[in-house]
Amino acid sequence: MSQQPTSATLIPAAERSRLSFAGRALLIPLMIAAAGSLLLMAGNGDQWLADQLFRWQGSQWALKDAWWTSHLIHKGGRNLTWFVALLVILALIRSCMDQRWRPLRRPLAYLLSSVALTSSIVALLKSWTHMDCPWDLERYGGLRPFIGLFEQRPVALGHAACFPAGHAGSGYAWVALFFFMLQVRPQWRWPALGTALLVGMVFGLAQQLRGAHFASHDLWALTISWLVATVLYLWLFPASASITSPARAAHGAIGENA
Repeated sequence: MSQQPTSATLIPAAERSRLSFAGRALLIPLMIAAAGSLLLMAGNGDQWLADQLFRWQGSQWALKDAWWTSHLIHKGGRNLTWFVALLVILALIRSCMDQRWRPLRRPLAYLLSSVALTSSIVALLKSWTHMDCPWDLERYGGLRPFIGLFEQRPVALGHAACFPAGHAGSGYAWVALFFFMLQVRPQWRWPALGTALLVGMVFGLAQQLRGAHFASHDLWALTISWLVATVLYLWLFPASASITSPARAAHGAIGENA
C-alpha cells in the first residue's frame, strides 16, 4: 500500500525552513512587545520608571538640556545616523557603477530601504497616535493630563507626537544590519545586531532621562524596526536565493581588487 504524502513532505525543506524562520522572527518579537506593553502601558510600568528618573533628578528633568543628553546623544546621534545613511547611499551608488561592488548592490539597497521605511513608519505613527511626552504631563511638571494610547484625546489639548520614539527608532532602525550581514558577512551578523541595539538603547535612555519618552515608546520603536527589517528581508531575498553566495562573491571581488 502506497503511503499518502503528508503536508510536511508536500512542502520543500527549504520552504519549511523559511516559514519556520519567518514565524520565529516575526511572532516572537510581537509576543515580547505585547507582554512588554502589558507591563509598561497597561500595568503603569511606564509611569513607575519615569517616576524614578524624575525623582532621581530632584523632581525635575534636570538633564533635559544637559550637554551630553541634548547635544551629544540627541543632536550628535541624529547627525551620526544621517552620516551612516549617507555612507550607505555612496556605497550603493558605487555598487551600481563598479562591477567589483555589484554583489553588494542588492544588500545595500535592502539596508537603505529598511532604514528609510522604518523611519517613515515611526514618523507616521507619531503623528497618528497623539501621545504626549512625559515632560508635557502634569505628573512631571507639565500642563497636560495623561491620555492613553486608545483613549479619546480632547481637541483642546492640541497635537502631540511622542509615540513611538523617533530618536531611539533612528538607532534601532539599523537592526537591518543583521540581515545585511547575513548576506554579506554572515559571521558579523550578531555583532552588527548588538551594535544597533546598543545605539538604540543609548539613544532611548538619554531621551527618557530628558523626559522626552516613556520606556514603551522605545519598545515599540524597536519592534517596528525589527518587523520592517524582517518583512523586507523575506520579500527581497526569496527562498531560492543563496545566503552565502553573495557573501563569497562580494568578499572575493573586493578582496582581490582592494
